[in-house]
Amino acid sequence: MEFKNRKEELKTLEKLYTDGTPKLVVLYGRRRIGKTALIIEFLKKQKGLYLLGRQETELENLKRFSLEISGFFGDPVISANPFTNWDSLFLYLSKRLKEKRFIIAIDEFPYLVSSSKALPSILQDYWDNHLSKSKAFTILCGSSISMMEKIVGYKSPIYGRRTEQMLVEPLKFREASEFFPASMNKEEKLVHYSILGGTPAYLLEFDYNNSIEHNLINNYLQKTKFLYQDALFVLREELAEPRNYFAIMRAISKGKVVLNEIINETGLERGLVSKYLSILLELHLVERLTKFGDKKTSRKGLYKIKDNFFRFWFRFVHDNEEYIEQGRQELLLKDKINPNINAFAGEIFENVALQFMSDNPDFRNFIFGRWWEREAEIDLVGKSEKGLIFIEVKWKNLAYKDMLVLIENLKEKSGKFNSKITKRTFGVIAKRIEGKEKLRAEGYLAFDLLDFR
Repeated sequence: MEFKNRKEELKTLEKLYTDGTPKLVVLYGRRRIGKTALIIEFLKKQKGLYLLGRQETELENLKRFSLEISGFFGDPVISANPFTNWDSLFLYLSKRLKEKRFIIAIDEFPYLVSSSKALPSILQDYWDNHLSKSKAFTILCGSSISMMEKIVGYKSPIYGRRTEQMLVEPLKFREASEFFPASMNKEEKLVHYSILGGTPAYLLEFDYNNSIEHNLINNYLQKTKFLYQDALFVLREELAEPRNYFAIMRAISKGKVVLNEIINETGLERGLVSKYLSILLELHLVERLTKFGDKKTSRKGLYKIKDNFFRFWFRFVHDNEEYIEQGRQELLLKDKINPNINAFAGEIFENVALQFMSDNPDFRNFIFGRWWEREAEIDLVGKSEKGLIFIEVKWKNLAYKDMLVLIENLKEKSGKFNSKITKRTFGVIAKRIEGKEKLRAEGYLAFDLLDFR
């Protein structure tokens, strides 16, 4: 499979490697997100050793690693006499690093730790006394976010040794679009992205020669299919008590986004909901949005499911499993998904619009966010020393006259935004806008999907 995107992550790894100093990089992210592909692509450009941990005994992992190391260095002695402990393996690599700089990438590191509890302290010893003095470039990679954060947390021997920590996150819309055929228009791409999110493994599961409906019925909404099963697999891998976490995420997917609403919907005690939400935030399954201008600690935050794939799964699949169990996939589409998919895509479009403005070089001096009051909501607000930007986001095709109405309403709502900055610019981001150039000539911002790259 051709490697796609992750340009920024590759650039970061290249920059870290070329500065020549010792590095202990912790690279982690959810399963299927593309961590291994990223490491392999990086190793194509820089000479390195790739070691994959398995759920095996310590001795079995050491034997496999011995074969990899023997092949990498062309040293038949190692294959004939495999390492029997981690000390001998790290001592050998430390000696080799004195000869030249190379990468040591250890993938699925938590599997190794599960069969060898002493491994983090052994690594600490060799990092302190050997590897950090030999310009080593070591990557520790793992899929379980909770396990990786525990392994490198402040109670771990590795804590304080890591020089960098990289969380590999789902692809943005622009990046995920590389998985779609060039013949697909941007509206179709946005809807596919709303369903599958930015996880490469999920983006590869659809047959883009067929319709969304065909793919949902045949490649998703079947008990045997990877997409249907993997949501449960990933969540259960990360969450110790999935039932209560699922209740919270299900409540959020139904629009219960304020703490009190989640408490009322789930029937759980406030303390438990707060505890579970904090863990979901740490695992990057849920995000907490605060009003633009408020501190992150504000009590007025709103909770959202962070990843599109899990949003879709909780919204349309998790509560409708009886349709799938009874083979009523077409009915599920007709009753639940088709009537609501456009509104669902509109929610995702707001996030994509925020990405678009944040990445737009014309607005690099602006910080963007969402703003709301009880009786007013503005989809995007941008602020810099030079002025304010207010933007309405609509998942619709808009005519010129529609734009003018939206902008007048936006001007009225912006009057409730308290700021000493007087220069204000107004605009709309929509699916398609008729008369964009005329609006821009009148001083308004107007962007649609044709402007997205």
